[in-house]
Amino acid sequence: MIGRLKESRLAYIILSILLATVFWLYVRGVTDPVQATTLRRLNVEVIGTNVLTKQGLTVAGLSAEHVDLKVEAPASVLENLNRYRKEISVVVDVSKCMEGENTLTYQPKFPSVFFNTDKVIIQDRSPETLTVTVEKLYTKSFPVEFKLVGKVADGYQTGTPVVHPETVQVSGSVDGVGQVDKVVAVLENENLTERFAGDLPLTLLDAKGEPLKGLDVSMDTNSAYVILPVNVVKDIPLTVNIIPGGGATEDDITCKIEPNTITVAGEDTAIKDLTELSLGSVDLSKVVGTSTMTFPVTLDPSLENVSGVSAVTVTITVNGLATRTFDVDNIVVSSDSKDYKVSSTTQVRTIQVRGKREDLAAIDASQIQIVADLSEITSVGTYPVPVKVLLNASGNVGVIGEYGIVVNVRRR
Repeated sequence: MIGRLKESRLAYIILSILLATVFWLYVRGVTDPVQATTLRRLNVEVIGTNVLTKQGLTVAGLSAEHVDLKVEAPASVLENLNRYRKEISVVVDVSKCMEGENTLTYQPKFPSVFFNTDKVIIQDRSPETLTVTVEKLYTKSFPVEFKLVGKVADGYQTGTPVVHPETVQVSGSVDGVGQVDKVVAVLENENLTERFAGDLPLTLLDAKGEPLKGLDVSMDTNSAYVILPVNVVKDIPLTVNIIPGGGATEDDITCKIEPNTITVAGEDTAIKDLTELSLGSVDLSKVVGTSTMTFPVTLDPSLENVSGVSAVTVTITVNGLATRTFDVDNIVVSSDSKDYKVSSTTQVRTIQVRGKREDLAAIDASQIQIVADLSEITSVGTYPVPVKVLLNASGNVGVIGEYGIVVNVRRR
C-alpha cells in the first residue's frame, strides 16, 4: 500500500513539472516578453575610406577598436542575437570626415540571416561616440623582394628570380607607412625541383623582418608574378683536345688540368647530356719539354658557372722522346706577285726534330725544307716572316717549335 502511494506521488510530481513547462512555453510564445542584454567587445568596421582616398586623405587613428552595446528586444530576438553573436559588429562611416579629429556615432551591423533588427532597441553605447583621426594620405614606393621560405632539393639550386611588378606603392598615414621596411613576395615550398611561375601574395615586414599584421595601409597591388628558375647542379670534368705533332701523340705526354672540374647549374634539359667541357686544343708540335697554358672557361649562356672559375691552367709534358737539331739551308720563298721580287736573307735555319732516338738517327738535313709563302705580300723592305717546315720522314718523328726567316722584298 505504501509503495503504491509513493509511486502515485512521484507521478504527480513529474506531471506537475511537465504542466509548468508547457505553461511557461505557452506564456512566452504568446507574450514574448522584452528583455535586455549587453553585447560586449563588438568589432568596429570603418567604411567610406575610398571617399577619403580620392581626397588624398586616410584614417590615421580610431579611438576604440571594440565597443559595448546594451540592447533591448523580445526574448526570441535575443536568442537569435546570442546565436549569431560572433557575426555582429558596428560600423562607422568616415566618408564625410575632414582632416583632423572627427567625432562620429556608429551603428550596429547584424548578419544577413538576422531579420528582426527593427525589434532591437539600443539602450546604451560604450563609448557613446568614436573619435576618428584623419591625416593626409602618404605614399611611398618599395622594391618588391622575393623570399623563399623552404629550400630546393639536393642537387638543385635557385636561379635569379624575376618579379613583376618590381615596385609597389604603399599608402596610408605617415606613421603607418613608416612602420614598413620591406615588401616581399613569399614562396613557401620544400624540396623544389622545377621552375616556379605564378602569383604570390605580398607581405609587409618591419625593420626586424617580422610581418606587420593589422596595419592600416593599402598597396596598389596585393600580389606579384614571380618566375623562379630551379636548376640542376652538376660537377663537369674539364678536358683539352690533343693534336698529335712534332713526333708526339697523346700516349707520349702527361696532361695536368687545374682545376680539373667545375660546378655548373642549368635546366635539366640543358645539362643532362653535358658530360665534359673541352677547353680547346693543344698542338703537340708547339710543345717543347713542358709547356703551361691558360685557357678561359666558356659556357653556354643557358648555364651558370657556379664555381666562378674563369680560367684554367693546363700543363703538358712530353715524356720519353729525344730531340735532334738540323741546320737547314733548303729555304724556298714562294711568291706569284708580278710587282715584287722576293729573296731570303736568311741562308741557314736551325730546326729541331723530335722522336725516338733510332728514328732521329735515320734523318738527314736534306729531308727538311723551309717554305715561306709571300703570295699576299704588299710592302717592300727587309723583315721577318713565319715559315712552314716540311719533313720528308716517317710519322714517328716531327718538327717542333715555330720558325721564321728574314726576307727582302723590292719592286720589280
